[in-house]
Parts: sequence; C-alpha cells; structure tokens
Amino acid sequence: MTDLWLCLSREDVLTERLQAEQEGRSLEAVLTDFDRFENADLSDPAAQEATGALLDRVQALPYRDDFPYDEPSGLQAVREARPPGRFRKRPAPGDLLDRLWGAWTGRCCGCLLGKPVEGWRRQRLWGYLKESGQWPLSSYISADAPERVRSEYGVSADAPFSGRVSAMPEDDDLNYTVAGLHVLERYGRGFDSADVAAVWMSCLPVLRTCTAERVAYRNLVHGLEPPKTAAYRNPYREWVGAQIRADAWGYVNPGDPETAAEYAYRDAAVSHVKNGVYGEMWAAAMIASAFVEGDVRAVVEAGLREVPRECRLAEAVRRQISNRQGLDSPVDAIEAIHAVWNEERAHDWCHAVSNAEVVAMALLWGDGDFGRSVCLAVQACFDTDCNGATVGSVLGAMHGRSRLSGNWACPLNDTLETGVHGFHLVALKEMAERSLKIACDD
Repeated sequence: MTDLWLCLSREDVLTERLQAEQEGRSLEAVLTDFDRFENADLSDPAAQEATGALLDRVQALPYRDDFPYDEPSGLQAVREARPPGRFRKRPAPGDLLDRLWGAWTGRCCGCLLGKPVEGWRRQRLWGYLKESGQWPLSSYISADAPERVRSEYGVSADAPFSGRVSAMPEDDDLNYTVAGLHVLERYGRGFDSADVAAVWMSCLPVLRTCTAERVAYRNLVHGLEPPKTAAYRNPYREWVGAQIRADAWGYVNPGDPETAAEYAYRDAAVSHVKNGVYGEMWAAAMIASAFVEGDVRAVVEAGLREVPRECRLAEAVRRQISNRQGLDSPVDAIEAIHAVWNEERAHDWCHAVSNAEVVAMALLWGDGDFGRSVCLAVQACFDTDCNGATVGSVLGAMHGRSRLSGNWACPLNDTLETGVHGFHLVALKEMAERSLKIACDD
C-alpha cells in the first residue's frame, strides 16, 4: 500500500480502544476483536476492511450507565451544560494592535521554545536541562552543551533551537492560526465548518496535517462532510489538534469569550468531538478574555465558563486550580500531572485533556510572567510546542508586544514561515493588523 495516509494503522486500533473506553463506551462486546486486530497484518486489504468495520461497531456501542460525565456534542447542548457567568468587555482600542501583535509573537515564542524538544519525555528533557546547566528552564533551550551531553540526549544538529533560526520556522501550531485567519478573510464571521474544510483542502497540504486532522482530511477526500468527518474512523477525535487551532478565534473576538468559543466550535467540529472540541473552545475563550483580564486565574476560569461543567476537561482544569492552592511548587504540580497521565503512551501524551492540564498549570504557576509561564509549559513535557504556543498566546495578548522581552521576540525577526498557500513568509505585525481589521469589524 503506497498511500499510507489513507490506511488504518496498528496505532489507530490501540488508540481507538483507549479512546472509546475513556469516553464511556461499553466495550465488552468488542474486546476480543480488539485483541485480534492489534496484531493484524494491516497491509492486507481484507484486514483494512475488517479493522474499519471494528471502528464502525465501536461508534454504535452504548455508553456505560455509570459514566459520570455530561459531554454533549451540539453547540446548543454544550451551552446549556456550561456554568453561569458570561461576560463581554470592550478592550481599550488604543493598545489593541499592540496586544494582537503580542499574541501572534507570544504564540511563536512559546512554540519555538518547545519545538526542538517536541516528543522528548521527561527523563530526557529534564536530564538534558540539568546536565547542560539550564535547569530550571528560564529561556530558549540552548544546544550549546558539551559533546558528551549532546550525544547522550540526542540533540540533533539541525533541530530548530533559537540560535539556529532567523524566523519562526513552519509548525502546524502556526499553520492553523494562519488558516483560521484566512477562513475569516475569505468567508467572514458567518463561516461554518464546511468553509474551514474548504480552506484546508485548498490551502493546506494533507501531509502537513497529523492525527485527527489527517483522518478528517481523509474523510473529506472520501466525500464525508462535517461533523461526520470528525467521528468516522477517527481514533484521535479527542486529541490536542483542535486545541492548537483556537487562537485566531480569540484574536478576532477580544473581550468576547463566548463568540470566540463559538467560532472554535465551528472549527473543531471538522475533526474532533467532545473534549477535543471543548479544548479548542476553552483555549479560544481564554485568549479572548486575556485582552481584557489582567489576572491569569480569571482567564482560566473565563475559558471554563464556555465548556460543559461536568466534562473531563473541566474537571482536569479545576484540578489544576486546586493544585495551585494546595501544592508547594510547580514541580509538584507537574509531578501530579504525570501521576495521572502516562507520557510514554501516545494517547496520553497527545490528548486534549492532559495538555489542557499542562496549559492551566503553566498559566496558574507562571503568575502572569511571560517567560516563567512558557517555560513551565515546556518543562512539563507532553506536547511541548503546542502548550508553549497556547500559553505564549494568552500572555502575549495580556501584555502586548511592547512588553515582550527582546530575548524572547528578537530571534523571530518578526517573521513567520508557514505551509499555508499564500502565506509562506509573513510578518507578525502584518498578521496582527489583519486580525485587527476583523476584530474591529464587529
């Protein structure tokens, strides 16, 4: 089989079993089938067909009677399940461009911090930081370490450490931010999920997508439409991919978390369900609130007011709010996250909920300091570039470009490289100006 991106894999089967169990499905009827297909020869077309049929059967399974969460799918049902407390505040118009520029820049800074160590597990990252004299993390990670240390920890000669780049290199975290802005410029505020899908297929090459987004892309190619593209044979439907697509919706709705979350819902429905969707809604609402709130806990809670009160993601974020009061240090908070989630397992490492916990932890323990916050997001491991980018976006919106340290911003040269057609090399200030135009057209 040459078109591997069109095929189901062993990882798909393993992940589907975990995903279905965690979303409350009653799996007793298919456990034997899962055991068989975990070791199937998926290069055999017949095995592909049978594995697809297994994933279809899982979608038809009932939920357990003892499942303790309320996790609706439709936007209206999600809104009815939220806690009370909506707000909408107009940001100060005089500094909105600076804040938007700060949000774009902060997102790039956090992403660049985490990008060269993406995929590193805690033992490797913490070991390298300690042996290279960079513990605790307080700035961009340097590859300037003794050869023995670089060799022991597998520091690649071409990894995009900050001293080796002259712009923000392409990353899917930024591709989707740009794609979101393009959706708004092409279709306006009335865009829907089909419009998001159209921009992907016309402007974003499929091999620049991963996990849930690639499955959704495959489903689009096969003629499915959103929201079916999110659920059909998609084991990654609650992974972090939608959460990293939240930012553009917050940028164009400063001070309006509810509308930002609605836009995030329309976007996420292409590729995700339930907590995968909630993660994007939560992040978009936080970013929107960061333009008008000066307290990070208020920002985190503004995000929570846009997702179901009794979902797994809300429970996890509330756990981090509690840990901020009850634990002694951010290292203790990181240890607590690792006690819940097994970073050696891809499903845990990439899940929306585990990474939302990291983002919340970094924001709460960072106390509003940009560098401290993005460093905690990356030092915690899990999806380092995604979490650094989200935290950087929130703090950038809160503080503005004028308050970002040159040590963070200067390596970017205000330039972003992307894989989105028509945006291959763009200035961050220009992207802020284009965001401002939409934000003010409300």
